[in-house]
Amino acid sequence: MSIKPLREDLQKYLIKHGLVKKFDKQVTLFLNNPSHPSLNTEILEPRSFKIYSFRIDRKYRAVFGIRGNSEVEIIDINDHYR
Repeated sequence: MSIKPLREDLQKYLIKHGLVKKFDKQVTLFLNNPSHPSLNTEILEPRSFKIYSFRIDRKYRAVFGIRGNSEVEIIDINDHYR
């Protein structure tokens, strides 16, 4: 499995919110085991869209889609409680 490079706006969001190291750590966990307990990976509603998210920390999540069988594209990084 591989993750497409982040869009520039998402990179800026990570920097602005001080999440670069946390994001890198979670991406490493995700690549080794997408079901790792600390990621809290989940499918979002409506399930038919096949959009998922994983936890960066308690407040922030990365929203992603899977292209084909192996390419992950991070669509958004957001405050989970907004």
